[in-house]
Amino acid sequence: MVGLVTAQDAILLFVFWDLTAVASYFLIGYDSHRRDARANALMALLVTGISAVLLLVAAVLLYDEYGTFSLPLLFQAAEPGALVTTAGALVAVAGLAKSAQVPLHFWLPRAMVAPTPVSAYLHSAAMVAAGVFLLGRFYPLIQTSGILLDLLLWTGIASMAVGGILALTRDAMKQVLAYSTIAQYGYVTFMLGLGGAKGAVGASFYVLAHALMKSALFLTAGAAAEAGRDDRLSRVGGLARTHRALAVGSGLAAAGLAALPLTVGFFKDELLFAAALERGSPWAAVAVGSAALTLAYVARFWVSIFLGPPQGTARAVPVALVWPVVLLGGLVLAGGIVVEPLARLAAAAGEATLGAPAPAEPAYHLDARAVNLLALATYALGAALFFTRARWAPAARAVAELGERGGPERLYRGALRGLNLLSDRIHDVEVRDLRTRVASVLVPAGILVLLGIWVTPTGGYDPGSIGTADIGLVLVLVVATLAALATAMTRLHLTLVLVLSALGFSLAVAYAFSGAPDVALVAVLVETIVALLFLGVFALLPREVLRREARLKTSRSRRWRDPLIGLFSGAVAFLVVWSALSRPAPEASVAGDHVRLAPDAHGSDVVTVILADFRGLDTLGEITVLAVALLGIATLLRRGRTT
Repeated sequence: MVGLVTAQDAILLFVFWDLTAVASYFLIGYDSHRRDARANALMALLVTGISAVLLLVAAVLLYDEYGTFSLPLLFQAAEPGALVTTAGALVAVAGLAKSAQVPLHFWLPRAMVAPTPVSAYLHSAAMVAAGVFLLGRFYPLIQTSGILLDLLLWTGIASMAVGGILALTRDAMKQVLAYSTIAQYGYVTFMLGLGGAKGAVGASFYVLAHALMKSALFLTAGAAAEAGRDDRLSRVGGLARTHRALAVGSGLAAAGLAALPLTVGFFKDELLFAAALERGSPWAAVAVGSAALTLAYVARFWVSIFLGPPQGTARAVPVALVWPVVLLGGLVLAGGIVVEPLARLAAAAGEATLGAPAPAEPAYHLDARAVNLLALATYALGAALFFTRARWAPAARAVAELGERGGPERLYRGALRGLNLLSDRIHDVEVRDLRTRVASVLVPAGILVLLGIWVTPTGGYDPGSIGTADIGLVLVLVVATLAALATAMTRLHLTLVLVLSALGFSLAVAYAFSGAPDVALVAVLVETIVALLFLGVFALLPREVLRREARLKTSRSRRWRDPLIGLFSGAVAFLVVWSALSRPAPEASVAGDHVRLAPDAHGSDVVTVILADFRGLDTLGEITVLAVALLGIATLLRRGRTT
């Protein structure tokens, strides 16, 4: 995370971005003996990891246009247009997936299978915050497009609504907080979509305040589950009687999330209302509705745990589980009294996000200004939602069930099952026989090469010319071609060895015509040994086996499949070779430097240096591997283990 927030290079940022996904995979799947932990860790990795590729694509697009991966230079050079909008959209999707915004939010509630400290850190202050950080980091590009700002705006509204409603329907404590996190980062996305200095400052302040409050509430969930022997809101209660310090610390954090006065959370909503009012009254109404939902589910969370009749005998909770909650709750209270330090941080972050001064001046004002009236409306509406829960709860549960039946998580699971079935099917086909395995490599490789040729701007192919001096080489290549065709058509084993050798010897002659006699001699030696080896093996095999193999008939499907695959693969290989040979030789290459520096490497020619240095080092590595293998074999033999 430190590397992520300090990186000034797009590729370096991508590397740290992916490392956070890998680290979170292991943290979420900490209890690896549990199947749900492994599955949910994989879900988080796939959603955040696959979407991370979009960040890399955006970086490459911007580099191709502006010639740099440096973020400050990119922001200076970028101009509004289709390319910047496309790159900004790719970055936005990557950030929204990481921040668990609708419709890519479903992984976060599943990640609550992680231990409580992991949830408190990753899902309140670190990994999920990385998504909105990325949006803020690339905001100079995003704000150039009204389409992207609208994308953030409506995604934030959807996340606030979905997260808030589902938080009101969940019974597991960490599930309530997970959907709350979706909604809270929906606020941040909403404010970035609103734009302007107030939106940038409000988003930065919200991330800081949310980290304090939500970390305390996650730790509260763990401590309360330990005390009440259950992690369900309906099965705990009355803990304020026996765990007063925990109740006070978490109460301060809950009050902050509900934006009550004298807590740092009051100012997060003040900045939210100010940014919404600057955009227009309808957006202010959306902000009030979302804030009221927050007050309702936070009140339900805290009241269900600490008030009401006890649900059994509460256990004592270790002090180590209580004092972090009390400390964080105290910071929430201190931030509500002395807000200046957080305000300065938010102003600096807002200026970095906006690329322009973004002052933050949160303060208490005992008058009838608009933000205060909106705060009062939030308290009234939130209290009404809390006390009338019995009336609207069935409708909220119906919405939740509808999302479970046809939501993005169901689509994810269906896609995963489909990919598994496809993978199994391809595997079954691939391992059927050697020809199928070769085809499974050649055909996809050929398709990828053709796609690369199609999307890459290239010049015309230059076939060159054939002179009188090339007639010998052409004749040799014709013989090699005929030998290759004969190899594919004959069924007699002796004939197969002979035509295969003819192919190899023809290529050796071609090497000689091309001025490489050493390579030609090596090819002759190799072909001779291979031919003798084949002849020796066939001489040892029973003749009846060879006759039976020669009489085997080819299936109808392979009669047309194998030639088509061969022609396709050969054509692609021909295109690759032709394109390589048609490319004009560079005016300057590194080969000249190699020749010039050969004496400095204590060699009379460049070939000697390459063989002595590069090939020698490679051989040393191979010898090391063999030595390690021999040591292992010797150890096993010494212990009497031969299998």
